Amino acid sequence: MNNTDIISKTISFVKEKLQHAEGGHDWNHTERVYKNSLLLAQDTACQLVVVQLGALLHDIADSKFQDGDETVGPKIARTFLEAQNTDPKVVDHVIKIIENTSFKGGNFQKSFTSIELDIVQDADRLDALGAIGIARTFHYGGFKNRALYDPNIAPNTTMNAEEYKKSTAPTLNHFYEKLLLLKDQMNTPSGKAIAAQRHRYMEGFLAQFYAEWDGEK
Repeated sequence: MNNTDIISKTISFVKEKLQHAEGGHDWNHTERVYKNSLLLAQDTACQLVVVQLGALLHDIADSKFQDGDETVGPKIARTFLEAQNTDPKVVDHVIKIIENTSFKGGNFQKSFTSIELDIVQDADRLDALGAIGIARTFHYGGFKNRALYDPNIAPNTTMNAEEYKKSTAPTLNHFYEKLLLLKDQMNTPSGKAIAAQRHRYMEGFLAQFYAEWDGEK
């Protein structure tokens, strides 16, 4: 099967798999990450098919919706790719991307590195920033029935992966526990530039939020 066919089949597979997913982690999110990945890959020497497959399959079964089980997504992706007779080296690379893309708390260290992972990870993180990042954050907070904000609950930026996974903190804390940390964790030059602009947008949003919360003009 050529690369065009495998990408087409993967798109159809992911659309079907995510048709009832939570709005911040659905096909639309995956498609944005896919497009971001193509943008970031333009000026980079990389295995494009690995980037494409990694982006398309990175959230095929997000652990947040699998009782915290981080093995479900890689298993589903591997089964699908092997059924398409994908090159085993490509399969293994894509699985490593899926296992290492997600943010798992500020202290998490990747167990694998490649330019393809850097691209997919940056593409995913860009979708957690800016206007869409804000919208996704509050959508997920509502999905989990979390408070918008509680000034008596301070953000915790020292959580390990397990603590981060189990956190039930107010939605606004997520800006400090993840979103505002991403700018300095980007991998690619293009990703860093876009992240910086979206970071500034979120800082403006937070300033407005606090002003409105405190009843200021």
